[in-house]
Formats: sequence, C-alpha cells, structure tokens
Amino acid sequence: MENVLAAIPQRPPFLFVDKIISREGNSITTQRTLREDDYFFQGHFPGNPIMPGALLCEACFQTGAILMGKDEQRHGIGVVTRIKDTKFKNFARPGDTLTITVVLDDKIDNAYYMNGTVYVSDKLIMKIVFQGALLPMDI
Repeated sequence: MENVLAAIPQRPPFLFVDKIISREGNSITTQRTLREDDYFFQGHFPGNPIMPGALLCEACFQTGAILMGKDEQRHGIGVVTRIKDTKFKNFARPGDTLTITVVLDDKIDNAYYMNGTVYVSDKLIMKIVFQGALLPMDI
C-alpha cells in the first residue's frame, strides 16, 4: 500500500486502492480487497451487503489519479471533472477482490480522458468513461 499512499492523497477509510498491480504506458491496474468490516457495508445493505456503486466509481477515479500522477510534466492532485458513461453489471461483496483497470484514451493540455473497468475474478462489475485533471497541490 505504500506506493499507493505515495501516489494519491486519499487515506483510509476513503482509500479504495490497496495496491498497484501493473502500470504500463497509458494503462494501470490496481486491486482492492473488500473486508467484512469496511464501513460502507454496515448500512448498504444489512443482511445483504454490496459495495455502493458510487464507491466503485471512486475506486476507478483513485486509480486514474495514480495514472495521471505519473505524468512527469505535471504535479498536483487528480480530480474528476466529468463522468460521461457508467454501467453497473454486477455486485461487489465482502471478501471480493476488485481488479480495477484504467486506460488513458487521450490527453489535451490538463484534461485526461479515461475509461475504467472493475472486475471480480472474470466477472465485469462496472465500466465507466470519465475525465480528470491535475489541480495544484494548494487547492
């Protein structure tokens, strides 16, 4: 987790990336293992816990921020500026390991156009198209 903590400012309990699996060119893959004691399972939903879709999106955004942060010419905090398309295909539950892949499709100045997927094993959980930017560290 150390390399994740060095790459983005988010911290537990709002950190949704455990480790970086691979980072090559315009692509990055990370993982997050969901624990029974993750705070969001307490109320979403008692007796049938699933990870909220907004937090699946956040896992993609944090992975994208790590990818943006490797841009040698820019420094700052990665933020989401647009969510274009999101599709939820299945659920993530306690004990599941999320495999999150984000691909940089295009970059124009400080706008990073990305798409992401979240899998549990070989099952697609969600996919998303989004845009991010790097803001100065002193925001």
